[in-house]
Amino acid sequence: MKELKPNKSESWRSRIHEVIYEADTPAGKTFDVILLILIVLSIVFVMMESVASIDAKYHDLLLIGEWILTIFFTIEYILRIVSIKKPSHYIFSFYGIIDFLATIPLYLSLFLGGTQALVTVRALRLLRIFRILKVTRYVGESNKLVRAIKHSWAKISIFLFAVLIVSIIAGTLMYFIEGEESGFRNIPISIYWCIVTLTTVGYGDIAPVTPLGQFLSAIIMIMGYGIIAVPTGIISAEYARNTKVVNTNTQSCRYCGKSDHRDGAKHCFNCGEDLHPNAN
Repeated sequence: MKELKPNKSESWRSRIHEVIYEADTPAGKTFDVILLILIVLSIVFVMMESVASIDAKYHDLLLIGEWILTIFFTIEYILRIVSIKKPSHYIFSFYGIIDFLATIPLYLSLFLGGTQALVTVRALRLLRIFRILKVTRYVGESNKLVRAIKHSWAKISIFLFAVLIVSIIAGTLMYFIEGEESGFRNIPISIYWCIVTLTTVGYGDIAPVTPLGQFLSAIIMIMGYGIIAVPTGIISAEYARNTKVVNTNTQSCRYCGKSDHRDGAKHCFNCGEDLHPNAN
């Protein structure tokens, strides 16, 4: 029985998918490196535009560079859509939305004219900073960190709830101890002070003056160091547990968009489709 060969259209889409979604091939690795460089470059452009002296001198040059990068990211976005069987899986995914938000602002600036819209245009163009989130797609270790945070989220949520309760109680106590004379004008402001102190930020805009208030604030500051350590320990323990089995497979299914397949996997764990259609 003869094996059915993929038609030219399917073969072309498969090759594009291998390049832009995978990092197992030389072409895929090269594409990822180029994309990372361009993303970082676009972020540098955004930062430089925010500096008035640089923008005034090199505005036209920065704008040309941004258009070149925007066109490249637009082509990448379109290729990501056409190279998979079900484009909606990518379009409405986290990275799909980020890619869209990072690409569209410069195009929107063409349709928003007039002096009143200039401020709006500048705000929209700041959305390009979302491109930095695209970097996480190409950093292998980020997947393990995301899984560790996801698995420890329930514990962290309970811990944060406990911290909130402590802040409410301590803030209320400070309100009664210090009063309006010391800047603790109401309970919400006192809770704000407690959260700032507990997180070891300490703006210094409000400070206790009574001995009892200073004693309580010292306890809150000491507790702050422990509070920083707890979520770090929870995530670190989960991260260490996840590193026992590390799969470096970067294959992404072009039918359902799922990734995180095991090393050496030939079929998608989600839909069962062939991960290497061009190898047949």
